[in-house]
Amino acid sequence: MIYDYAIIGGGIVGLATAMHILETQKDSTIVIFEKEDQCAKHQTSHNSGVIHAGIYYEPGSLKAKLCREGLEATKAFCDKYKIPYKVCGKLIVATNPLEEKRIDALFERAKANGLKLKKIDNKTLRKIEPNIKGTKALLSAETGMVDYQKMAIKMAEVIKNKGATIKLNLSINRISEKFDLVELGNNNSTWQAKKLIVCGGLQADRLAKIAGMKVDFKIIPFRGEYFRLPNSKKSIVKHHIYPAPDPALPFLGIHLTKMIDGSVTVGPNAVIGFSREGYPKLSMNFRDISSYITFPGFWKLLWEYRFHAIYELKGSLIKRSYLKSCQKYCPNLTIDDLLPYRAGIRAQLVTREGKIVHDFLFCQTARMLHVINAPSPAATSAIPIGRIIAEKSKSN
Repeated sequence: MIYDYAIIGGGIVGLATAMHILETQKDSTIVIFEKEDQCAKHQTSHNSGVIHAGIYYEPGSLKAKLCREGLEATKAFCDKYKIPYKVCGKLIVATNPLEEKRIDALFERAKANGLKLKKIDNKTLRKIEPNIKGTKALLSAETGMVDYQKMAIKMAEVIKNKGATIKLNLSINRISEKFDLVELGNNNSTWQAKKLIVCGGLQADRLAKIAGMKVDFKIIPFRGEYFRLPNSKKSIVKHHIYPAPDPALPFLGIHLTKMIDGSVTVGPNAVIGFSREGYPKLSMNFRDISSYITFPGFWKLLWEYRFHAIYELKGSLIKRSYLKSCQKYCPNLTIDDLLPYRAGIRAQLVTREGKIVHDFLFCQTARMLHVINAPSPAATSAIPIGRIIAEKSKSN
């Protein structure tokens, strides 16, 4: 059988792509290959669960546009399929004059992205969040929370009901593009499809290389370590609480996040991961380590952010240092409040020049489309990303 579409990767982006194809090309045949025993086992299920509003992103960027569309599309999908979500809002908190300037600049950027944020003074902040210390804040009332893995599982159910085939526990290690189709397979079997879409996440660069594409970049895993607060602190905040981000750094910093199950998490930090898919603390994969220590872009990146890397590593190794970052805006937290919680791993695309790629990146040939970079907020943006991928593949 020759499928109309083959999709590698059963995360939320791959599933959303299949869902859009089946909505607009109803008779299409689709097969999805997922190497794990269920869909959405990696970045989809190892994130903060925040429904982002698009505050931080460069005005006019694809990331900003898709996040705004994704905010509404995520809520609409959850409404349609009765998936629990909540709009709790987010406060971005400044604690000194420098951070006040940063959130003023962020306010202007958010306006350029079509958001309506509200400036909160110290007195109002103390009133609405008595456990949070700050001199000024921005309120994003639209920001929410959801379980993205539940969304992905529902997407998988929807597309299977429409005739798609999902093959689990199946890794692809051969991809060959021919004139009229793409042939892909592993050591045991071969499949054919008119079009191939690759949503490989943490394995995106390797799958592109297998397919014969020029790969002058590398996926470098950044490990985000979280803690969970005890049940006695579940009501410590009413909103997500984020620090004022440093525009010179690629990550947002440690924040307090309300989860859809009622718990509150603290994190993440951002340290180099020693395994692309190893979530326990001491996970190590020598193939993964070798892939980036032999890549010149890694060392250039590490040198550029060397001081921040040391700061993040200190927080990872010394729990009290991590706590200090939290106490900056939530002084009531204690070392005993930081309970174990799962880590996440971000697939960060880095160029040979050592630059982080912040926006979405696609590589396309006559019959293949590879999603090379789908950075945060990819989960929030998954439904409109899926639409764009489907449209690009159809028009190819």
